[in-house]
Amino acid sequence: MGTALFIVDIQNDFTEGGALAVAGGASVAAAVTAHLREHADDYDIIVASRDWHDADNDNGGHFAVDAEPDFEDSWPVHCVAGTAGADYHPAFDTSRVTHHVRKGQGVPAYSLFEGTTDSGGTVRDLLDQYGIQTVEVAGLATDYCVRASALDALAHGREVRVLTSLVAGVAPVSSEAALAELAQAGAELVV
Repeated sequence: MGTALFIVDIQNDFTEGGALAVAGGASVAAAVTAHLREHADDYDIIVASRDWHDADNDNGGHFAVDAEPDFEDSWPVHCVAGTAGADYHPAFDTSRVTHHVRKGQGVPAYSLFEGTTDSGGTVRDLLDQYGIQTVEVAGLATDYCVRASALDALAHGREVRVLTSLVAGVAPVSSEAALAELAQAGAELVV
């Protein structure tokens, strides 16, 4: 059975200077690139996701347009399709990525499984097509989209390893809680 690497949302708006910056986001981008230089051939597929929100609506309430964001269900405008904020961070070399996923197109979306591939397919179908049993997860943010993607991979019957040296979260307490939740759910936490 095969192994996939999920690289979650390493985008300009989620790194230092972005609309929803995660401290250490740029370092994660560089570390993921270094990991790919050494380990890309260990994976059958490498899947990178991006938030890819509509510019002309509130994306199902995901964008706080008429009120202050609550930073749980509503957020400041971020990762609008076709903008620099939605681009991958420049330190993240995507040349070894085999599949790109866009999520949140008009609706709230946290998990990579909620997105679609460039060919319009689902992530679950992609994993089935390549016989993927094990998913390793890296990216941003530990306490939101990394957490949701890893939990969905577990729910879809995959073995999951979270690469803890290749993630960064919004806040230390919620990131620690997310990692504990993932371990409790059956994910392996590896450095």
